[in-house]
Amino acid sequence: MAEVLSQSEIDALLSALSAGDVEPEQLKEKEEKHRVKKYDFRSPQKFSKEHIRTLEMVHDSFARIVSNYLSGQLRKHVKMEIQTVEQITYEEFIHSIPNPTVLTIFSMPPLQGNILLEMNPEFSYQILDILLGGEGKRKTKLKDFSEIDKNILSSITSEMINSMKLAWEDIIEVKPQFEVLETNPAASQTLAPNEAVALLSFSVELGKSTTYMNLCIPYLSVEKILDKLIVQYWFKNDNSEVDTDAREKIMAGIEPAKVNLHVELGETEITLNDFLKLVKGDVLVLNTQYNSPVRVFVEDEECFIAKPGIIGKNLGVEILDITDKDVIEIE
Repeated sequence: MAEVLSQSEIDALLSALSAGDVEPEQLKEKEEKHRVKKYDFRSPQKFSKEHIRTLEMVHDSFARIVSNYLSGQLRKHVKMEIQTVEQITYEEFIHSIPNPTVLTIFSMPPLQGNILLEMNPEFSYQILDILLGGEGKRKTKLKDFSEIDKNILSSITSEMINSMKLAWEDIIEVKPQFEVLETNPAASQTLAPNEAVALLSFSVELGKSTTYMNLCIPYLSVEKILDKLIVQYWFKNDNSEVDTDAREKIMAGIEPAKVNLHVELGETEITLNDFLKLVKGDVLVLNTQYNSPVRVFVEDEECFIAKPGIIGKNLGVEILDITDKDVIEIE
């Protein structure tokens, strides 16, 4: 409801306009601030900007992993990059992709329902051409995929979706499972037409050509973990539980490693002429006393101060102090 001005306020406003203290455009700006934003009840925005940003960060990692995998499989440089992340309806997604196409349907327990990975048919034919001995040229005319084509592509996309496990590890531990590969989008009845989905679009460079891939994540699949789809949670989790687990794994790997340790009794300086004349039985005077502590080196790094002695029939040292006390102790 508009605010009603008193007569004195109206007079003051007219006076300010006449004197030039207030511009008419300023009044319009204030009016625009109170305008109501349109809201489409048919496609409500269920994903917040924070959710969209986190999904983009997670799947930027997914794109890099898949790039490395495809480059290794095809023996050609493949560059996959995330381009856009937006919320649309499932019906809009299905109508936006070609027919035929390569639509991989998979699940990621504990997430609910199925997720869809759509691979552009032109890129799919490039993959098939390279794996079957060709140069990976793009097809000008699209045709239906044979059963052999589907089997080959199923193997490729199965490995691609396995990359989700590593990409999502900072959010939640998932177990990607391949369900089925479809080539006709209309045959996929995964969701209701008006169901909200997050659509992530990727560009894929192979050789001199650029195609695309789409990842469709239903809102229902991530509804129960929305509290984890925020950047603050991601980094908090990364700095605590993940770091602790990673540290334990690193320590378990390096603790059995063997290192070289030696003791330096002392040092001295001689001329090159004296060095060349050294023979068995010559005595060198060091810069240390017989009862002075010695330095202990680990892999050529001085670590300890020790006292030399005899242990049974062997020489040994007793550690007296740590050289660098600023080193963080590992508990």
